[in-house]
Amino acid sequence: MKVLQFPLARITFGFILGIIAAFYLKPNPQIVFFLLLISLLGLGISYFLAKKNFSSRLFFGIITYFLSFFIGVTTQIIHTDYFRKDNYSHFKTIFEKPHLIDVTLREKLKSSTFNDRYIAIVNHIDQSESSGRIIVNIRKDSLSHVFEIGNILQIKTVLNENSPPNNPNQFDYSKYLENKQIYAQIYADIDEINISATIEKNIWYYTSKLRSTIIQNLEKSNFHKTELNVAIALILGQQQDISPEIIRDYQYAGAVHILSVSGLHIGFILLFVTFILKPLPNTKRGSFIKLLIILASLSLFGIIAGLAPSVLRSVTMFSFVAIGNHLRKSVNIYHTLLVSIFIILLFEPSFLFDVGFQLSYIALFFIIWLQPLLSSLWLPKNKVLKYIWDILTVSFAAQIGTLPLSIYYFHQFPGLFFITNLVIIPLLSFIMVLGVLVMVLAAFGYVPFFLAKLLEWSIYYMDKIINSIASLEQFIIQNISFNYYLLICSYLLIVTVIIWLKKPNFNKLIIVIFSIIILQIAHIKNHYNIQNQKELVVFNIKKNTLITERNGNHVTLYANDSILKIARKNTVLNSYLVGNFSVLETKKRIQNTVFFNGKKILIVDSSGIYPINSKPDILLLTQSPKINLERLFQSVQPKIVVADASNYKTIQKYWKATCNKQKIPFHATGEKGFYKVD
Repeated sequence: MKVLQFPLARITFGFILGIIAAFYLKPNPQIVFFLLLISLLGLGISYFLAKKNFSSRLFFGIITYFLSFFIGVTTQIIHTDYFRKDNYSHFKTIFEKPHLIDVTLREKLKSSTFNDRYIAIVNHIDQSESSGRIIVNIRKDSLSHVFEIGNILQIKTVLNENSPPNNPNQFDYSKYLENKQIYAQIYADIDEINISATIEKNIWYYTSKLRSTIIQNLEKSNFHKTELNVAIALILGQQQDISPEIIRDYQYAGAVHILSVSGLHIGFILLFVTFILKPLPNTKRGSFIKLLIILASLSLFGIIAGLAPSVLRSVTMFSFVAIGNHLRKSVNIYHTLLVSIFIILLFEPSFLFDVGFQLSYIALFFIIWLQPLLSSLWLPKNKVLKYIWDILTVSFAAQIGTLPLSIYYFHQFPGLFFITNLVIIPLLSFIMVLGVLVMVLAAFGYVPFFLAKLLEWSIYYMDKIINSIASLEQFIIQNISFNYYLLICSYLLIVTVIIWLKKPNFNKLIIVIFSIIILQIAHIKNHYNIQNQKELVVFNIKKNTLITERNGNHVTLYANDSILKIARKNTVLNSYLVGNFSVLETKKRIQNTVFFNGKKILIVDSSGIYPINSKPDILLLTQSPKINLERLFQSVQPKIVVADASNYKTIQKYWKATCNKQKIPFHATGEKGFYKVD
């Protein structure tokens, strides 16, 4: 591809590789900065040699790649809070005993059942300056306590360190938070919090106030709550109050990207602002004024929408497009993408590991690269047909590009995505233009009744259409097993097929066949690995016991009748099956004794009945049996004791103390997560 000949392309790839290396390897910062300095010196020397000797240009190019790589590594290190000495995670006993923690609220998150949740910035710990991002969970009570962004809170508490998943193959929320530079959480009641009289007024405070003003004015206009929450997500990028049912409908219909402000939304904003500015003359001065207004409008929209990764990417990209149009030069869209990627990652390298960021850029790349090829398959002369065909080809190009990554992260595929986009995109363009107009007027305290009702009705009918498509669940393919190796091989096949289709020849066909063989080898290797695995897992399920025995891809489930009846709908079990490319073959009630891989497992439930002198390798305690554990040890002599989450926590503390006294290992799934026997 010609784009690879663009110098910034190769520099950006080296820069990205550096970010990835720093993220996974976590190198010593001092060594990295030393290598960066060496690379800079090498670049200077090679530059002067290249000016005098043509053969030295290759050396100059290699040094440039090394420099871009180490710039990526240092950028990741500089922007990783963990490497800062004053980060709260480095304070001694911060996770062991209470400390007085001073924080400033930065962002409101979606509330949970029991807590209002915020992202906050740590200012001080016990009067010592500190830094870092943290999640503050404030328990709900009968009174309605409203906190503002910018509020400074003082809380004396113990920080809760992010814990790994409690069950296998579950979403790793701790890793997700770590990618966002959040290493701990605070849980506090209202009466444990001291609120400072001063408010930290920065860009986050003012954008939050602006959003609050808009929302309050719309609520006063009797805007229906359900449609208002969708409108806030579409225009302001705030999804906190959307109901889980609506989000599920958008997921099943293949339109969940509509609820996250992205390139589609920013594109509508750009077209709308450009249309409004048409009366301005196209003189040099008029064109410059147009550019300034467009850039200011896009930036303001990005700030109001919360500066999310997808918003930043889209605002940056379309800003470059607007600048290119102003300069009256043809803009190479690939170069625009690369420049926007480079600039965004230079200031926020953690965005590289954001799912939305990855999906957005891959979708854009395939729309630019693949859509012209799909569009050329049919050239309708009718304008309406051409419009419909363009929407379909854009949808298919984006879906083909994001398909492997979507399956890898979400393990499902909406089969009717093309119908959704065909119907929704025209309606969404109208809603976006109308919505921006209503929101701007609402910011000034004026909400025209007719425009507000028109927006409400439009969103209502869009939700109805989405719900109708999502209700056809037979077209939704769920629980698709997919791993990292299949992801890479799938993209290798997709890319080689597109390259071959663009300019078919024998050599490219051979590469396609080679890609198919690699994908098959990856599948066979994965199948072989799964078939040679055996494990027994005791899951961490509150108030219930769930045990699985897996031989290859065949799983036997041990549980009580209530779990066995709804086993197919159990999300924890389904995640395990999907993650291990397995199927549920057998369902059995929990037995007193289970044999697995040469090990004997004794299960004691609420009845407290157990065979004497059984001498198991593992003793599993469930349903809070009323037993004397010391007497039980004398009888059965286990090598390890496991207690699942069906037991009372107070009893587990007693069991743990008894095991420590008897020097027998104790594993509580509620504390340490699931227990696995290989």
